[in-house]
Amino acid sequence: MSKKFSVLARLKSFKFALKGLWHVVQHEHNFRVHLFATLLVLLLGFYLNLSVFEWLWIVAAIAMVLVAELFNSSIEKLVDLVSPDFNPKAAIIKDIAAAAVLITAITAVVIGTIIFYPYFFNS
Repeated sequence: MSKKFSVLARLKSFKFALKGLWHVVQHEHNFRVHLFATLLVLLLGFYLNLSVFEWLWIVAAIAMVLVAELFNSSIEKLVDLVSPDFNPKAAIIKDIAAAAVLITAITAVVIGTIIFYPYFFNS
Protein backbone atom coordinates (compact mmCIF):
# COMPACT_ATOMS: atom_id res chain seq x y z
CA MET A 1 0.00 0.00 0.00
CA SER A 2 1.44 3.35 -0.96
CA LYS A 3 1.58 6.20 1.51
CA LYS A 4 -0.13 9.51 0.85
CA PHE A 5 2.02 12.44 -0.13
CA SER A 6 3.23 14.37 2.88
CA VAL A 7 4.89 17.78 2.75
CA LEU A 8 6.36 17.13 6.19
CA ALA A 9 7.93 13.87 5.00
CA ARG A 10 9.42 15.69 1.99
CA LEU A 11 10.87 18.37 4.26
CA LYS A 12 12.41 15.67 6.48
CA SER A 13 14.04 14.11 3.42
CA PHE A 14 15.64 17.48 2.61
CA LYS A 15 16.91 17.59 6.18
CA PHE A 16 18.57 14.20 5.76
CA ALA A 17 20.12 15.23 2.44
CA LEU A 18 21.50 18.44 3.95
CA LYS A 19 22.83 16.44 6.91
CA GLY A 20 24.69 14.18 4.48
CA LEU A 21 26.03 17.15 2.53
CA TRP A 22 27.24 18.80 5.73
CA HIS A 23 28.97 15.58 6.78
CA VAL A 24 30.87 15.43 3.49
CA VAL A 25 31.86 19.10 3.75
CA GLN A 26 33.17 18.52 7.28
CA HIS A 27 34.93 15.20 6.74
CA GLU A 28 35.97 14.81 3.10
CA HIS A 29 39.04 16.81 2.10
CA ASN A 30 38.57 16.21 -1.64
CA PHE A 31 35.02 17.55 -1.50
CA ARG A 32 36.32 20.76 0.07
CA VAL A 33 38.95 21.00 -2.68
CA HIS A 34 36.16 20.71 -5.27
CA LEU A 35 34.13 23.38 -3.44
CA PHE A 36 37.14 25.72 -3.48
CA ALA A 37 37.59 25.12 -7.23
CA THR A 38 33.86 25.77 -7.65
CA LEU A 39 34.18 29.10 -5.87
CA LEU A 40 37.10 30.13 -8.10
CA VAL A 41 35.25 29.15 -11.28
CA LEU A 42 32.09 30.99 -10.18
CA LEU A 43 34.04 34.14 -9.33
CA LEU A 44 35.88 34.01 -12.67
CA GLY A 45 32.60 33.42 -14.50
CA PHE A 46 30.99 36.46 -12.86
CA TYR A 47 34.08 38.57 -13.52
CA LEU A 48 34.10 37.62 -17.20
CA ASN A 49 30.32 38.00 -17.50
CA LEU A 50 29.74 34.60 -19.08
CA SER A 51 26.77 34.10 -21.38
CA VAL A 52 23.75 32.07 -20.28
CA PHE A 53 24.88 29.23 -22.56
CA GLU A 54 28.35 29.25 -21.01
CA TRP A 55 26.85 29.28 -17.50
CA LEU A 56 24.76 26.22 -18.35
CA TRP A 57 27.92 24.26 -19.17
CA ILE A 58 29.79 25.56 -16.12
CA VAL A 59 26.93 24.70 -13.75
CA ALA A 60 26.57 21.24 -15.32
CA ALA A 61 30.32 20.59 -14.97
CA ILE A 62 30.33 21.74 -11.34
CA ALA A 63 27.31 19.58 -10.52
CA MET A 64 28.89 16.56 -12.24
CA VAL A 65 32.05 16.79 -10.17
CA LEU A 66 30.30 17.41 -6.85
CA VAL A 67 27.81 14.58 -7.43
CA ALA A 68 30.62 12.21 -8.48
CA GLU A 69 32.50 13.09 -5.29
CA LEU A 70 29.36 12.49 -3.19
CA PHE A 71 28.87 9.06 -4.78
CA ASN A 72 32.56 8.27 -4.30
CA SER A 73 32.41 9.22 -0.63
CA SER A 74 29.28 7.15 -0.04
CA ILE A 75 30.79 4.14 -1.82
CA GLU A 76 33.95 4.45 0.28
CA LYS A 77 31.91 4.60 3.51
CA LEU A 78 29.84 1.59 2.47
CA VAL A 79 32.92 -0.45 1.52
CA ASP A 80 34.56 0.43 4.84
CA LEU A 81 31.39 -0.69 6.64
CA VAL A 82 31.11 -4.09 4.95
CA SER A 83 34.85 -4.74 4.74
CA PRO A 84 36.65 -3.01 7.63
CA ASP A 85 39.83 -5.07 7.15
CA PHE A 86 41.91 -4.75 3.99
CA ASN A 87 40.40 -6.69 1.13
CA PRO A 88 41.85 -6.42 -2.40
CA LYS A 89 38.36 -6.54 -3.93
CA ALA A 90 37.18 -3.73 -1.64
CA ALA A 91 40.25 -1.71 -2.63
CA ILE A 92 39.39 -2.15 -6.33
CA ILE A 93 35.82 -0.97 -5.70
CA LYS A 94 37.14 2.18 -4.00
CA ASP A 95 39.67 2.73 -6.80
CA ILE A 96 36.96 2.45 -9.45
CA ALA A 97 34.78 4.98 -7.61
CA ALA A 98 37.75 7.34 -7.38
CA ALA A 99 38.40 6.86 -11.10
CA ALA A 100 34.84 8.02 -11.80
CA VAL A 101 35.60 11.26 -9.95
CA LEU A 102 38.87 11.64 -11.86
CA ILE A 103 37.18 11.26 -15.25
CA THR A 104 34.43 13.67 -14.22
CA ALA A 105 36.95 16.25 -12.97
CA ILE A 106 39.01 15.97 -16.18
CA THR A 107 35.83 16.46 -18.21
CA ALA A 108 34.98 19.55 -16.14
CA VAL A 109 38.48 20.96 -16.76
CA VAL A 110 38.02 20.41 -20.50
CA ILE A 111 34.63 22.17 -20.41
CA GLY A 112 36.13 25.04 -18.41
CA THR A 113 39.06 25.34 -20.79
CA ILE A 114 36.79 25.46 -23.83
CA ILE A 115 34.69 28.19 -22.21
CA PHE A 116 37.41 30.32 -20.60
CA TYR A 117 40.14 30.02 -23.26
CA PRO A 118 38.68 32.65 -25.64
CA TYR A 119 38.48 35.20 -22.81
CA PHE A 120 42.23 34.99 -22.28
CA PHE A 121 43.57 34.11 -25.72
CA ASN A 122 41.70 35.87 -28.50
CA SER A 123 42.52 34.34 -31.88
